[in-house]
Amino acid sequence: MTKEQYKEKSTFSIFASYYKPHWKFFAVDMACALVASLADLAFPLVTRYSLQTLLPAKLFSAFFLIMASMILLQAFRGVLLFVVSYVGHSMGVRIEADIRKDLFSHMQELSFGFYDKNRTGQLMNRVTGDLFEITELAHHGPEYLFTSTAVIIGGLIIMFTIQWRLALLITLVFPVAIALTLVLRRRMSRASNKVKERLAGINNQLESSISGMRTAKAFANEDREREKFFHSNEMFKHSKSEFYKAMGMFSGSQEFFMSFINILVIMYGGYLIMQGHFSTIEMITFTLYISAFFTPIRQIISLADQITAGTVGFKRFLQLMRTDPEISDQPGAKNLGRVKGEILFEDVSFSYDGKTPVLSHINLQVPIGETLAVVGPSGGGKSTLCQLIPRFYDVTGGRVLVDGSDVRGVTQKSLRENIGIVQQDVFLFAGSILENIRYGRPEATDQEIVAAARLAEIHEDILSFPDGYDTYVGERGVMLSGGQKQRISIARIFLKNPPILILDEATSALDSITESRIQSAFDKLSSGRTTIVIAHRLSTIRGAQKIVVIEEDGIAEQGSHEELLAKGGEYAKLYRLQNSMV
Repeated sequence: MTKEQYKEKSTFSIFASYYKPHWKFFAVDMACALVASLADLAFPLVTRYSLQTLLPAKLFSAFFLIMASMILLQAFRGVLLFVVSYVGHSMGVRIEADIRKDLFSHMQELSFGFYDKNRTGQLMNRVTGDLFEITELAHHGPEYLFTSTAVIIGGLIIMFTIQWRLALLITLVFPVAIALTLVLRRRMSRASNKVKERLAGINNQLESSISGMRTAKAFANEDREREKFFHSNEMFKHSKSEFYKAMGMFSGSQEFFMSFINILVIMYGGYLIMQGHFSTIEMITFTLYISAFFTPIRQIISLADQITAGTVGFKRFLQLMRTDPEISDQPGAKNLGRVKGEILFEDVSFSYDGKTPVLSHINLQVPIGETLAVVGPSGGGKSTLCQLIPRFYDVTGGRVLVDGSDVRGVTQKSLRENIGIVQQDVFLFAGSILENIRYGRPEATDQEIVAAARLAEIHEDILSFPDGYDTYVGERGVMLSGGQKQRISIARIFLKNPPILILDEATSALDSITESRIQSAFDKLSSGRTTIVIAHRLSTIRGAQKIVVIEEDGIAEQGSHEELLAKGGEYAKLYRLQNSMV
């Protein structure tokens, strides 16, 4: 389904479209569920026929033959229910997989700005919790609605043929009982949602407290942390009590209504027997049908909750699917191909919110194969400037060109294939070292990966691990040191071999010894490539052909290391300050 179809079609038609590839599963599920449900309607009729005809006439052979047939019918019903459970859940899983695939594919297309505004936990809940509710509705919704309706309508028709007065009473009473039960069920659902909210609050509080345990101890604030947690815990306890109260009222009222209907049938049926309009055997038949109604009624009550939860989950899914990426390829965007590496900023301005300027009228040229260093105070826009090159964000004024092509006129994929980025906060996937280096070029051979590791000066470290290149790095590379993670990220870029390189404060979190080891790897990596370096430590950028000092008002000064020192401006002040601290 296209993006336009997600926006134009109704919620119901989009939901129904996910059944289309699995219509065979759906048909088998519905057919088996219907037959299994209708089999329940046969038992009261057979009971009535046996009590009214077979047993009074002493047709015992026929009676036992029919009972044997009923046993076979129930066995067949058991097989049908197995098929319903297996096929229905299989269909639900397939629909869930299709929805998750579409959602994840769309999330891959969303821009950096979207992830800046949305928390990871919330997005994960969209992909897991919401989809579970949708799947439950997709599987049980049509099945419960179809079979419950068929059983109730079929049963009422049969009961009207037996005694219309009693059947009419039941027809009037059942909707009232269901409506009252649904009201109490909804109250229980609201209480349940409050419990979930309180539990989420406890989890957030617990996560924050455990993560900040060292800070709490350093400030001797353990008592304060206990108070905060105890408060959240008390709120949860209160919410849980309210939930159990609502649950008790729902359970008690549901059982009352079921018993009330049974008593009403016996009472009114007894009156009709007294008037000669009804027989005892017909009374038994009616009570059996009433018992058969209880299961579909419970399903309808359960379905009401599933529809509510599933609809909310599906609307949240559609909200994401209808979110346009802030950055997308323009119609007719060209493939950039392998670039030489010239970068040009022409009167570039940028703002994240459209109000507060981050960059204003920046003009810069980075010739092919040269290194540009960008320095300045935090918040001056250094990282933002670099993120405009791979088009993680779009300029709000001016343009950025690579080899003379405006980055907005080329495909994002071809642009980013030409750019390698090494950041301070290295992200490694929870896998092996080999897998993390191969991420730079998935089709690379093991020999090419080893060669990249040698260039990044991490090969010897890898061999020192018991499992070598198969060593598991842990979540976000937690099993490795900061320097090892950084060199693995460098190896990944060596493997990608891009003509343009961006080093975004890649060594600022490392100690001086580790930084000196990694700097030689960076020198190899930047050789022959157009390189932009953002650095706080000015000692690491002395070899750059050009250094640019960016402040809030734009470019304060630019030139080589020697030229800027000779000017005695901001760069010279910053350089002298850092040297005095060594």
